[in-house]
Amino acid sequence: MPKLESVLDSSAASQIVIRQYGDASALTAVEVSLPPPAAGEIRVRHTAIGVNYVDIYHRTGLYALPALPAVLGVEAAGVIEALGPNVDSLHVGQRIAYAGLPTGSYASARNLPACKAIPLPDDVADDAVASLLLRGITAHMLLTYVYPLKAGDTVLVHAAAGGLGLVLVQWAKSMGARVIGTVSTQAKAELAIEHGLDHAIRYRAEDFVAAAKALTDGQGVDYAIDGIGGKTLIDSLGCVRPYGMIASVGQVAGDPGPLDIALLGPARSVALSRPGVMRFMTDRARYREGALATIRQLQNGLRPTIDAIMPLSQAEQAHRRLESGATVGSVLLRP
Repeated sequence: MPKLESVLDSSAASQIVIRQYGDASALTAVEVSLPPPAAGEIRVRHTAIGVNYVDIYHRTGLYALPALPAVLGVEAAGVIEALGPNVDSLHVGQRIAYAGLPTGSYASARNLPACKAIPLPDDVADDAVASLLLRGITAHMLLTYVYPLKAGDTVLVHAAAGGLGLVLVQWAKSMGARVIGTVSTQAKAELAIEHGLDHAIRYRAEDFVAAAKALTDGQGVDYAIDGIGGKTLIDSLGCVRPYGMIASVGQVAGDPGPLDIALLGPARSVALSRPGVMRFMTDRARYREGALATIRQLQNGLRPTIDAIMPLSQAEQAHRRLESGATVGSVLLRP
């Protein structure tokens, strides 16, 4: 359990911070006093906090934070409990969710730019939106901007039973695509199929490149989405049809290193994109568009899959669980 330090105040909030980059033991629980919200800010009391792999990248320093110490976390849902000056589009007691930078969601409460708040309709639960808002915006980016998916396209989704994978499977199916996914176990294959996956490839038992080619009559998929990195990214180039695309959105297995452009073409003639959802969300209009698209998907039947709900104080264990690869779906922290 993280070490506890206390600074009690009437506006006290629990936070999970890092003072230096490192493994999960770097996570430390503290109690702090929050100042009143500044102009253009709100204070939100969290009810559910999403845990994402980008949090691990921040913790290790792979994606450096502006300064340390820092509070981790890029996604949560909660209730507004205070408004700063010049905030007139929101109200105290309103349910909201948010995703993206600046980090700081690993806390019982925080001050947040009001422009980040996405009001929640009554038919969308806090746990559901906190478990997949960031992933939903990522799916919207990948399937609308990076590669405008069309009905009839074939998509390959790596880690199809993971938090992002299950969202991508359902979202792509709602757009009329055929979806092939890689999974590590039969149980994960069954879960992904329950969420709409057309074909599961158990990559530990078969060559996923050969399987993807066989499932597409040797042509390759129109679009591959890889959050694994390492050798998987390089091998995935062989799954894509000529003039198709692969999107690299993570590197759980490590950095694939410098990429020889000859791997893309002209023989293969495939495109490689390295999109970042944090960059995507710096455009406020796109951020709100992606968030509202996610809410609509939830209202239309997108199924959140929550692997575990853990106390905020167990953030260290949540990170270890996520890093182990044993999770199916999302992990939430409860303040």
